[in-house]
Amino acid sequence: MRIPKILALVVALVVPAMAMAHGPSRQKLTLSTDVAAPPAEVWAVIGDFQDMSWHPAIFSTTGQGGNEIDATRQLTLGQEGGPTIDEILYKYSAEKMSYSYRIEQVDVAVLPVTNYSSHLTVTPLDSGGSHIEWKGAFYRGDPLNDPPENLNDEAAIAAVTGVYQAGLDALAERFGAAN
Repeated sequence: MRIPKILALVVALVVPAMAMAHGPSRQKLTLSTDVAAPPAEVWAVIGDFQDMSWHPAIFSTTGQGGNEIDATRQLTLGQEGGPTIDEILYKYSAEKMSYSYRIEQVDVAVLPVTNYSSHLTVTPLDSGGSHIEWKGAFYRGDPLNDPPENLNDEAAIAAVTGVYQAGLDALAERFGAAN
C-alpha cells in the first residue's frame, strides 16, 4: 500500500517539473513581396547562391560549388572584415526558381539563432510580375529555459525579420512594386 502512495507522490512532483523543462520551440517566419519584373529577371539577380550582393547588409560573398547541392558560401556583413555567416546549399531548382540553405556557422551575437534553415523562391504573378517569398525556421540563440533577452525567441524573430525585410525591400526598390 505504501509503494503506490510513494509512486503517486513522485509522479505528482516530477511531471510538472518535466513540463517546465521543455526547452525552446522552433520558430518559423515567412515574408514576401510582389515586384513588377518578370520571374526570370528576378531569378537572374537572386538565383545564384554564390552572389548575395543584392542584399544591402552583405558586403561580400565568397564560396565554392556554384549552385550544386552542398555548395558553400560565406557572407561578410557590413564592411570588409565584418562578421561572417557560413551557409550551405541543400536544395536548388533553377526550373522552380527556388533554393534552400542552412547556416553552418554564425556568432549568435551577429544573428541570434541556431539550427537555421531558409528557403527563397520566385513565382509568377498573374499580372506579369513576380512574387518573392523568403521563409525560414530556426531556434533562438540560447537553448536554455531562461535565455538572456538578446538571445530569446523575440530577439531571434526580430533579427530574421530584419534580414528578410531588408532584402525584400531592396528587391522591391530595384524591380518596382507590382501593380
